[in-house]
Formats: sequence, C-alpha cells, structure tokens
Amino acid sequence: MSSAAISASSLALPTASSDGVPSGSDYSPRYIDIGINLADPIFRGRYHGKQRHPDDLAGVVQRSCDVGCSKLIVTGSSFKSSRDALKLAQQFPNTVYTTAGIHPCSSAIFERNHKRHHEADEVDDAEDGTEEHTPACGPDPTKPHAEDGDVDLAKSAQIIADLRTLVETAPSTALVALGEMGLDYDRLHYCSASTQRHAFAAQLKLVASLAESGKPLPLFLHSRACHADFVRLLKDQFGPKLETLPRGAVVHSFTGSIAEAEELMDLGLYLGVNGCSLKTVENCEVVKAIRLDRLMIETDGPWCEVRPTHEGWSYLVKAAESARTKAKEAEEVRKAAEKAAEDAAREAAAKEAAEQAAKAAADGTAGSEPTSNGRPPRPPRQKKQNNNANNNNNKKKEPAVPDRFKVVKKEKWEEGAMVKGRNEPCTIERIATIVAGIKGLTVEEVCEAAWANTVKVFGTE
Repeated sequence: MSSAAISASSLALPTASSDGVPSGSDYSPRYIDIGINLADPIFRGRYHGKQRHPDDLAGVVQRSCDVGCSKLIVTGSSFKSSRDALKLAQQFPNTVYTTAGIHPCSSAIFERNHKRHHEADEVDDAEDGTEEHTPACGPDPTKPHAEDGDVDLAKSAQIIADLRTLVETAPSTALVALGEMGLDYDRLHYCSASTQRHAFAAQLKLVASLAESGKPLPLFLHSRACHADFVRLLKDQFGPKLETLPRGAVVHSFTGSIAEAEELMDLGLYLGVNGCSLKTVENCEVVKAIRLDRLMIETDGPWCEVRPTHEGWSYLVKAAESARTKAKEAEEVRKAAEKAAEDAAREAAAKEAAEQAAKAAADGTAGSEPTSNGRPPRPPRQKKQNNNANNNNNKKKEPAVPDRFKVVKKEKWEEGAMVKGRNEPCTIERIATIVAGIKGLTVEEVCEAAWANTVKVFGTE
C-alpha cells in the first residue's frame, strides 16, 4: 500500500489493548505521540541516501492507529522537515499535526560560513547519507566539538523572517506549536554552543512577536546537558516565572535530573518522556518524580526506542509476565468451567438412565431393551490431553516482551511488518506501560493524564 493511498478517513480504529497492559479490561488506551520525526526519509524506506525498501509510511500510520495512537505531532526541526511535516498533515488530516522550528543541532544555518541556504533541501553532502536524517538522540563522543561560529546577523534576520512567514501561512489546523528549538550541549559537533544560544534566543523573540500579533503558539522545546543556559534564556524572554509565555510549552525527550525536572514543572512547563528518558535507574527515578499533571509521552521515532539493555525494559518484562499469568489463570478458570459442565452432563445422563431402569423394573420390562451389544450405555469419553514432550520442545520460546507486530530487518522488508531498529509511533504503548510501572499506576491513569495535558497545550482533540 502506498502512502498516497491512505488518509485519516481510511485509517482503521484500534481493536485491542496493548500487550501486558495492567489496566481494566474495558479500557481501550488512547495516545497522542507528541514527538515523532515522521518526515524523516527512513519512514519512506530511504536509509543514508539509498532506497532499501518500498515507501511504507501508510503502514506506519496505520499501526499507530491500531494501538490507539490516533494523534501524531510531527516534529519540524528545520525548514525542510517543517514543510515536509505540513505536507503530511494535509495527507492525514486530524491525525497528523506539526511543529515548525530550528533544532539546536540544525542551528549552524545562522553562521556566516554555513554552505547551504536555510531553505534548501538537506541534500546529502556526506558520503554516508547522515545529513539527510534527523539527528539521532544520543551524543557522539567520537566527533569533535564545533568551534564557536561567527553568526551572521543579516542572515539571522532573514531566517527568522522566513520562519515567521512559514508559521503565518501554515494552516492553523495543522501547525500546533513552534519548535523544535532549544539547546543541546551533548552534540556540539553539529553546532557550537554560542550559535545555539543565538538561534534559541532569536526564535523565542519570534514567539513573543507572533503572540503580540495575535498568533500565540505553544513551544516544543529541546534541552540536553544545558539546563542553566536553557532556563536563563527562557526567563530572559518571558520573565522570571515565565509569566508572559503565551501558550505553555513541553520540554520533550527529557533526560535531566529530578531537581531540573522540578524547576521546569514549577515554571509551568510539561515534560515529554520517551525511550531516552528510561535508560537508567536514575532516569526512571526522574520519571517517577514527574507529576501526572505535567506529563506527556512520545516515541521520538525513528530514534529513542526502548531496548532490552535499558532499565525501562524491566517494567515491560514485568507487565508481560503479569499478562501471561492472568491469561493462564483465565484459561484455568475456563477449563475448570468446561470440566464442571461435562461432569454435570454425565451426572444428569447417569441419573436419567437410573430413573429409566427403575421405571422399567417397576413395569416388569427390565432388560427388554438392551443396547445393541447387550450392555448398558457408557458415559461419553473425555478427550485425552496430548502430553507429548516432543511437541512442547518443538515450540519456539516466547520472548520475554512480545512484539505486537512482526519485526523484520530492512533487507527482508515485508508489508505490514515493522523494521528492526526503526522506532515507530505504535511503540508508544510501551512508554505508557513503563511509566505506569514506575509510578505504580494503571496504564489508563497514565494515558488519560498525558492525553488531557497534550490536548490542553496543543489543542489536538
């Protein structure tokens, strides 16, 4: 199925709750993925400049809807990705929404010596095709830090003017936030810290200007290993308590400390949780400290998947074990009820036979109507259970955490399957399950809180 052949009106609604979800059986989870890089060419089957398999974007969106994730906020991190995201919003109305902004790792466009125009396609200048993709979520210690760049103020003014035009001309039903913007000191090889600070401050000033002109928008923010500068720039623009911030904001993919999380929440900001927020024991302690009224959830695909080496994975294992135990108990109850029904039927048949025999004896006709072999009828036989050990040994071992959909390598792509290593929005159910486990809540409580917070800020209902 091509991505052009599917629209929001043709998307199937979810039919089942997620595997291992410890919530009431009558609840169907609903999710909004606040951060998904759906405009990345990897969702079109293109990896590092080469087409590895057919465009399967439609399948990605359908799988998302299948698990109850019916709203996707596609991240705009550059001019190209922001425009591509808006095209996706046209293709999937009421399902795909977008942001528009300049990611800190894309902020080198503000520098005098940057070689491409900021509106140009991000063509592949590198031999490995990496520039075509959104930046991966982790730091790369093997790459050198960028030197402090020479910001071109005239170029900067033009970039902000063009970004303003993009925002003002975008459909209000599609564009729901400004960003991704912020600071990232983990990945200074993409752009120097000084240039990042300039780009962030310039975009925050644009936010205030748009609000003054009647177009207030919430913010989709990025903060990585830069907390003091990040908060300072926000306060410089919006006041010590962010009292002039027009519509609220979320700091997505949060990986900071408990103290940093508390400061951001006290400033009225929301925190987005994805796989990068769940890697370590310390990360999970931070997630435990995030208040429900400040929580949003996301996948940040194609990156930030939850892996077996992550601390968060242990909560998926526990949830899967709990689901298996409940399924086993339910099966035992079903078998017991079935056996009880069979026993009752046999007892009724025996009782009826005894009554008929007694009546026949009383009438003097006992034994006049024997069975065909001259013997009394036998009760129905019970089906023998197959306890063949060889059959059990031949069964494939069930994974500790089952996959909702089939997963294949990109070289063995098939329609309807997920691609190994390419995180998709349908995995948001795992994020909710882990957060629920960390907090000791039901998935329903996590889902409903995150949904309400997201709708409140971005108006995506």
